Amino acid sequence: MLSQKHKQKCEFGDFQTPDALAHQVVQTLKDLDIQPQSVIEPSCGQGAFIFAAANVFANSTQFIGVDINQAHLDILRSKIIAQNVTVPIKTICTSFFDVDWLNILNNLPEPILILGNPPWVTSAELGRLNSDNLPVKSNFMKINGLDALTGKSNFDISEWMLLQHLQWLQGRTGIVAMLCKTAVARKVLFYAWKHDKFIQQSRIYQIDALKYFKVTVDACLFIIEIGSIKPKACYFFEQLSAQKPSDTINYYDGRVIADLVNYKKWQHLRGADKNYIWRSGIKHDCSKVMELIKIGSVYQNGNGVIVSLEDNYIYPLLKSSDVANGRVSDCRKYVLITQQYIGEETNKIKEQAPKTWRYLQENAAALAKRSSSVYKKRPEFSIFGVGNYTFYPWKVAISGFYKKLSFYAVPRIKNYPVIFDDTVYFIPCSSEEEAHFIADLLNSSIAKMFFNSMIFWGNKRPITIDLLKQLNIQALARELNREDEYIYHIKKH
Repeated sequence: MLSQKHKQKCEFGDFQTPDALAHQVVQTLKDLDIQPQSVIEPSCGQGAFIFAAANVFANSTQFIGVDINQAHLDILRSKIIAQNVTVPIKTICTSFFDVDWLNILNNLPEPILILGNPPWVTSAELGRLNSDNLPVKSNFMKINGLDALTGKSNFDISEWMLLQHLQWLQGRTGIVAMLCKTAVARKVLFYAWKHDKFIQQSRIYQIDALKYFKVTVDACLFIIEIGSIKPKACYFFEQLSAQKPSDTINYYDGRVIADLVNYKKWQHLRGADKNYIWRSGIKHDCSKVMELIKIGSVYQNGNGVIVSLEDNYIYPLLKSSDVANGRVSDCRKYVLITQQYIGEETNKIKEQAPKTWRYLQENAAALAKRSSSVYKKRPEFSIFGVGNYTFYPWKVAISGFYKKLSFYAVPRIKNYPVIFDDTVYFIPCSSEEEAHFIADLLNSSIAKMFFNSMIFWGNKRPITIDLLKQLNIQALARELNREDEYIYHIKKH
């Protein structure tokens, strides 16, 4: 159970920015010759940024800090008095989502600097906290129904806020400078570039989130200068003090590209492959019930309960860590698979495997608590991500979580097809020969250069099914002079 204090900290992104970091950020802006007339910190907390800006941008005429917590604003007021800050700083106590921001901006002299440290929390995390501190629901990323149901609609609140800042400044002169996850910065750039927003220049400065916030995440200072020019490139700096960029992120061919040179070299390999389709592993959202350890002739579930079950619904399970480390010939765990296709009725288990049915009934309450919409209006004990492809004898698999491009040919274990969790992606194969052929292609240096040109390794899940689907495996086989083998295998399907 979360304490009220911890819940509030998560819900409102209540992680205060150290004064030293805030000053370093503002000094970086000054060194870039950014000279705002107005400064806004939209979720200011105790006002580290607005306070630092008031000390550095002495010629600015308007400073505004907004926060939902009056106690934080009182601390800011005390600091202003103690430090004898003479510039006018206006504070507003309300939620970010309740402010008439356009009315405020319309009365501010330009250039306008919007800076700060928005909450590093996702919409799903706030949902689990039953928080009302959310933007009005809208599919602002234009995600289709299935992707929305399976998790793509989950977004960082800071991403939504940054897009709001960007929209506010369209047609104005201004700068956005925010601390955020680096993945969020790239998503915002992708949206802005895709929709031709006016960005004169953008920069990402890497920061040490572990040092400043005691969290292990790839984070940055993200700076966007709004103007009439629209170059679709962003300079990447390894630290705030860096004078020259170490890399450039580009928008090309409808994607954010990590390595434009290699992408252009191998872009002819991009395209859908209708014969080999990437799939995700099983989604069940109840590991303590559905995942099992075999002990002799019985099983132990995640709650430590020993159960006797029929084998006809139990399959070997490989998780992301197993696949990433090449442990694919044996399994540590098993998984209960209640369906062979999405929507299949599950009541037949009662006749075919009565002990398994009794076990499911005993754990019905835990399974009923699963919050994902994919289980709504489905048969009892449903799972997701299951189909005929799930039960192929061989598969080529890769972990989505681990920071390496390693594809493995995965055989059956004890004559049962292997099941993966939903952080593993795979291609179903009919034979050992076919699986090793596909794995060889995907592990080639050319395939790795193609994928690496689009991978940002700092992401929590750097390898995604969307990334994998960018490669046309037939085009790759042709490039490697192995297209005859490719055709041989698809003719056997």
